[in-house]
Amino acid sequence: MSAGRRETPQSSACRDAVFFSNSLMSDAESDWSPLHDAAFNGRVLALQSLLGQGTCVNLSTLDRVSPLHAACVQGHLACAQLLIQNGANVNSSTVDGVTPLSEACARGHVALASLLLQRGANPSGSGHSNSPILKAAAKGHSECLEPLVQYGADVDQVMDQQGSPLHVACSNQHLSTVKKLLELGACVNSSVRGESPLHTAARLSSPELTSVLLQHGAVPSLRNSEGNRPLDLTSPDSPVGRLLRQGGSEATIPK
Repeated sequence: MSAGRRETPQSSACRDAVFFSNSLMSDAESDWSPLHDAAFNGRVLALQSLLGQGTCVNLSTLDRVSPLHAACVQGHLACAQLLIQNGANVNSSTVDGVTPLSEACARGHVALASLLLQRGANPSGSGHSNSPILKAAAKGHSECLEPLVQYGADVDQVMDQQGSPLHVACSNQHLSTVKKLLELGACVNSSVRGESPLHTAARLSSPELTSVLLQHGAVPSLRNSEGNRPLDLTSPDSPVGRLLRQGGSEATIPK
């Protein structure tokens, strides 16, 4: 050890440690360490004590779940802060590609998401299937969207099967999330396999979604891969049908 350098309990040797599971137990938490348990249950003092004793901050389960993942599941901000201060990897990924940030966004823990981003978490996550912005859009956690975009997340990131965050929010009928995405600059006419968000709104017979999309410039004449316009996917005399015929930026829900 060089002069003046102080060795800390969280040495680089433990950054990728694995806490192997008990083969006699099959539940998801059977291989959790005491550090995972303390983080998951918000026990800051126990967490501090374990870290002080030299427990590896990045100790992982066989599925690569870290104590930081555990804290993010439950939204325990103080535990996450303590783990990060002690060297927790903010970009650690489970075998399924879930990062602490995607976990926080999927559960709507905006303060945790902001902390992770401030401490260097990748706003795009580990892959499209676990993209933090897509997770937030799917669950309707509109409050998580702004910090993600501020730190560089692509508001129009496309996942092959689900489409863009706007497609995902429309599919799940999260109106406030749709509005927030559009406010953040999402492309209202983005196409996935020829399907636009307006096609999705028409299929769902949602006048609220249809109205918002039209007000933000959605083009009702766009055709999908089957040659259908949004109007072709709903009854022309329904509220959605009337909105689509009216079209334009002044579209309002018929009384």
